[in-house]
Amino acid sequence: MTVKLNKKAFDNAKHLISDGKIVKDVRDDWSEHAPSTQDENKFLEKHGQAEYSKWYLGVDDDHPDDQKGHYKFPFGDFKKIHRCAVISAESRAAQNDYDDIRDALGKLLERIDEDNKD
Repeated sequence: MTVKLNKKAFDNAKHLISDGKIVKDVRDDWSEHAPSTQDENKFLEKHGQAEYSKWYLGVDDDHPDDQKGHYKFPFGDFKKIHRCAVISAESRAAQNDYDDIRDALGKLLERIDEDNKD
């Protein structure tokens, strides 16, 4: 499996943070905050593959880019970036030795924590 950093998604995530479109939640919230399969399908149908891809920091070249399986490491709910998603994805990327994705997620987490202090 060849999973690499999706630079368009990384740029999208940085813009979301700059625009204040952040949910500053805690690590374990992602299981409840993650979009459902139905939500993913609705977003994909309404906005298309290009917009859908901007919400996933990893791309898997073992799957065609017109399949949902091509996209890995979601970081938000199609409206805002979620801190819990970034933390969860960073942990999974580290476990699977996807260093470029792990590093990008670490940078996003730093920005979230800097730009969105309570």
